[in-house]
Amino acid sequence: MASNYTDRQFQGTYLFDGQMAKKGYGLNKMCYSFNDQAARDEFNTDPEAYCEKFKLTEAQKEAIRNRDVIGLLREGGSIYYLAKFTGLLKLNMQDIGGLQTGMSTDEFKAMLEKNGRGEV
Repeated sequence: MASNYTDRQFQGTYLFDGQMAKKGYGLNKMCYSFNDQAARDEFNTDPEAYCEKFKLTEAQKEAIRNRDVIGLLREGGSIYYLAKFTGLLKLNMQDIGGLQTGMSTDEFKAMLEKNGRGEV
């Protein structure tokens, strides 16, 4: 019996399907807003009020408070939109890759280079 993509699981990754998109709609919409400096300033002034503005769930707000990127993925965050939030934290994609794999950023970069992923 052939398996489909939903049967595959990879450590540190979360399937972003229609259900997760619905769950994370407000979170992702908020993260998208960080494209604008005014939105970033508003968030940094009062993160709680900004989360309320986008109707985040309590679990999402807790993950925002804790700067818990993996928790945000579990709560419906799309990595593409979460990258906007992690930018506020001064994290890049290699930092996030390290978080997802349980490696330090330097270990993650070394793994990418070792596996021929080129410059990071």
